[in-house]
Amino acid sequence: MIIGNGEIGAEAAAVVADAAFVIRFNECRSYEASRGRTDVVAVCNTGRPAKAMLASQSWREHPGVREAAAVWSVRDPQKFAELRASLAVTHAELDDFCDDYTHQFNAFCAEVGKAHVVVDKVIHETVDQALAAYHPAPYVVPSSGMIVIAEVMNRFPEAAIDLAGFGHAGWEWHPFAAERQLVDSYVAAGRVTRLPARASLSSSQGA
Repeated sequence: MIIGNGEIGAEAAAVVADAAFVIRFNECRSYEASRGRTDVVAVCNTGRPAKAMLASQSWREHPGVREAAAVWSVRDPQKFAELRASLAVTHAELDDFCDDYTHQFNAFCAEVGKAHVVVDKVIHETVDQALAAYHPAPYVVPSSGMIVIAEVMNRFPEAAIDLAGFGHAGWEWHPFAAERQLVDSYVAAGRVTRLPARASLSSSQGA
């Protein structure tokens, strides 16, 4: 089960307790609405989000982070080193976007006895290729959620994958409209299931 930071309905929250494997993101903002378990915290390991998490004692002591057996760094350092020069031209305001904190997350995991996984740049590039079919507007990188969905599909090809808390909205330089379409295609193909964010009187509306 992959739980984003968007709205989580009661049905999705109830599923968490029975899920075999739960992934949350960054500050685990999904935790209060869907307590139960956390196996992996997937983090942005570059730029300001990484720096803020590593500097935060409250992040280190968050129950979701404490519960997790592993941290997944979603940004391959080599890939982001390659992006730095082009972003300096196209998005000069993102001058610290590619600053790499992978070693610091690795040190944190070693200190507290967690596994540390760095998602390979091949996953990032595969997502870019898949998104191209939906003609996204110019973007910087796919969202962490999209990278993790692709990584889970690749790592656990036979697993049933549930999604909750995915509103496909947020930072302006993620291709959220195309990501929604791509995830919809995975739903249609039976590769993932969206759990409802809310229930109406007659039916449930997708997340």
